[in-house]
Amino acid sequence: MKKYLLTALAAATLCLALPAAAQNVAIVNGKPVPTSRVDVLAAQLAKSGRPVGAEMQGQLKDEVIAREIFMQEAQRRGLDANEEFKSQLDLARQTLLIRELFADYQKTNPVSDAEIKGEYDKFAAANGGKEFRARHILVEKEEEAKAIIASLKKGGKFDEMAKKQSKDPGSGANGGDLDWATPASYVPEFSAAMIKLNKGQTTDTPVKTQFGWHVIRVDDVREAQLPKFDEVKPQIAQQLQQQKLAKFQEELRAKAKIE
Repeated sequence: MKKYLLTALAAATLCLALPAAAQNVAIVNGKPVPTSRVDVLAAQLAKSGRPVGAEMQGQLKDEVIAREIFMQEAQRRGLDANEEFKSQLDLARQTLLIRELFADYQKTNPVSDAEIKGEYDKFAAANGGKEFRARHILVEKEEEAKAIIASLKKGGKFDEMAKKQSKDPGSGANGGDLDWATPASYVPEFSAAMIKLNKGQTTDTPVKTQFGWHVIRVDDVREAQLPKFDEVKPQIAQQLQQQKLAKFQEELRAKAKIE
C-alpha cells in the first residue's frame, strides 16, 4: 500500500511539472527561459514574410538560449546599470511605444473602399482626356529656335536636329521624344502650344518657357490610358493611410501644451 502511494505521488508530481516545463524553452544557469520568447521571434519573422517551419523553430530556440546566456553575462558585469545603456534602452522604449501608437491608430482608423475609390476618381478626372506623344527641341535663344523651324520646313529631320542641338539631355538623346503624357504633365506655356497641334504638326513659332525656347512636334494623340482601379488600389490605400497618419500626428502636436 505504501509503495503504491509513493508511486502515485511521483506520478502526480510529474504531471504538475510537465506544464511548467512546457512553458520554458530551456533553463539557463538555473533561470527559466520562457517559450513565449520563441513565439515573439517567430511572429516577427512571419510579419516580414519569412516562413517559420520546424527547422526554423529549432534555430529560434538556439537564438533565444544564446541571448539569455549573453544577457546573463552582461548583467553579471553590471552593464545594465551603465548610464549609456539606460539611455539607449529609453530610446528603444520610446521607438517601440510610438510604433504601437501609430499601429493602433491605423487599426482603428482604416482607409475605406469609398475613400480609395474617391481618390481614384479625382486622379482619373485630373489625368483623363487626351494624351500626346510629343517631341521638342530646347534651345537658349529665340533666334536658334526660329532657325530650327526654318530648317525643318526645308526638310530637316526633327530627331537628328534634337540630338545635335537640344539642351534637354534626356529627350535630346532620344530625338526629342517625350513619350506619352497628358497636357498637365508640362508647364502651362508648353501645354497650351502643344494641344493646338494635330498629329504630325510642328509649332510655327518658338514657345517660351522658364527652361528656354522650344520647338514642339506632336507625333500622335490618343485617349489617356489610365491604370485600372484594381491595379492601383493598393498604392492609393497606402497613400491615404500615410496621409491619415500624418494628419493624426499634426493634430497631436497642435493639442500638446509645450512650455
